[in-house]
Amino acid sequence: MALGYEVDDAVAVITLDRPDVLNAFDDDLGTATLAAVAEASSDDSVRCIVITGSGRGFSAGEDLGALQEGYRAGSVPELGSTLVERYNPLIRAIRNAPKPVVAAVNGVAAGAGASVALACDFRIASEHAKLVIAFVKVGLVPDSGALWFLTRMIGESRTWALAATGDPVGADRCLELGIFHEVHAADVFEKEWRARAAMIAEGPTVSYALTKSLLHQAAEVTLDDQLEAEVLGQAKAGRSADHLEGVQAFLEKRAPKFGGT
Repeated sequence: MALGYEVDDAVAVITLDRPDVLNAFDDDLGTATLAAVAEASSDDSVRCIVITGSGRGFSAGEDLGALQEGYRAGSVPELGSTLVERYNPLIRAIRNAPKPVVAAVNGVAAGAGASVALACDFRIASEHAKLVIAFVKVGLVPDSGALWFLTRMIGESRTWALAATGDPVGADRCLELGIFHEVHAADVFEKEWRARAAMIAEGPTVSYALTKSLLHQAAEVTLDDQLEAEVLGQAKAGRSADHLEGVQAFLEKRAPKFGGT
């Protein structure tokens, strides 16, 4: 099995597990990852989702080696269909997950692997992590939402530089640009991302889901539309048990104990 899946203390950890090819995606891994994200999203006991990789890489993106036979035979790969059937559903599933998704970027995240990391809500990286918008190196265009995510994070000019050169961007530079939220030394990396995921899992899940939805639409709608959406979101959050617990904890001058409902 090319994918690991475990749930511990409300955190679902999805591990891309093809280390011999830097966790590059083939049909099996793509299908399994989408299924795992869907399972974690629908599991009420899960309040935070983590995607990480085994070995030296997070994910090298599409497994071009798996396409070699077709290339040698002179056939033209249907890469557009691959996006429609495999990558786009995965990106949407991560973005639409009703709970925070953390990318624990342990090594290189390249091509569509970079896009998967960018789609997540938090990006916590090892000092050895690198982001590579590598598509130009093989004569392709960035896909799986890479340009959409990056232009919102770092602007059009910087995104163009990454896409047009395909040069690797190290962990510290990604932190400086705001692409990564945290960078940790390799020897404490797993400890740190697990601690952060556990902290997130203790938070108000309903509030997270509503905030995530409002944030994702904020750059695309008018102020009036955003204000109306916030009315609906706040009304729903106000009916949650976690809101009541938060208010009670505030009045009692103690830390809240959110239950995720």
